[in-house]
Amino acid sequence: MKKIVVMTSGEGSNFSAIVNSGIVVDRVITNNASANVVKRAATANVPCEVFDKKTGDQEHGIGWSERRINETIPEDTDLIVLAGYCSILSPHFCEAWTGKLINIHPSILPAFAGTMHAIKEAWDYGCKVFGVTIHHVIAEVDAGAIIMQRCIHPLEGDTLEQLTAKIHTVEHYAYPSAIRKILQIPEVK
Repeated sequence: MKKIVVMTSGEGSNFSAIVNSGIVVDRVITNNASANVVKRAATANVPCEVFDKKTGDQEHGIGWSERRINETIPEDTDLIVLAGYCSILSPHFCEAWTGKLINIHPSILPAFAGTMHAIKEAWDYGCKVFGVTIHHVIAEVDAGAIIMQRCIHPLEGDTLEQLTAKIHTVEHYAYPSAIRKILQIPEVK
């Protein structure tokens, strides 16, 4: 069985979508003790580890929590899935997990890269096409090789909230699909 770690900071809806698709997650890591994903992980019987954001490891150029996270992730992990992990990972961490670290971003990259408000920024800009990108993580934010993109064309009269909900629905389908593709996990029938 493939060993998958999900890192997230918030709601955990992508974590739930991954688990509900039949993909087994080894553990969840969060940097937010009050994140709803803590409850979701408990409900799914997936171990969840919380690491507070702290600094301190100047010798290696990484934060204390990131160093501890790296020590916690088993060496034989097949894939680390960032799912709303609201912290930029150090180049050291990205390099340590090259090829095994992926992210989902709510835009058609390279548009609106590096922002936590991509959907609203695209909306305010007047975009006619929205979507999600699943990509490999490298030291440069949202610049890794693209694995999968899915587009959404808003309907006339859609509100920002309705469009955001549609984008999340696409994320919940696309992320498990991309994980299955990367790790060659067959679809559950």
